[in-house]
Amino acid sequence: MKKGIHPENYRFVVFKDMSNEYAFLGKSTTNSKETIKWEDGNEYPVVKLEISHTSHPFFTGKMQLVDTAGRIDKFKTRYAKFDKKK
Repeated sequence: MKKGIHPENYRFVVFKDMSNEYAFLGKSTTNSKETIKWEDGNEYPVVKLEISHTSHPFFTGKMQLVDTAGRIDKFKTRYAKFDKKK
């Protein structure tokens, strides 16, 4: 591997799934302005995720509808005139 192309500043970060409030501790180089108190009593930066392995349909085995920013509602209103049921 080439030297000097990988970051050196890895630190512990809490990743929090916002769809189900699941959180886990890992290492990352990402920046965050928010912190959270973890189970061990220390404070760590927190990175908020929209989806993780606890909410992704592939890992859970069930389909969950994650509607971010009302995309489904926008779609339904845009194509309501083509609905044959009405």
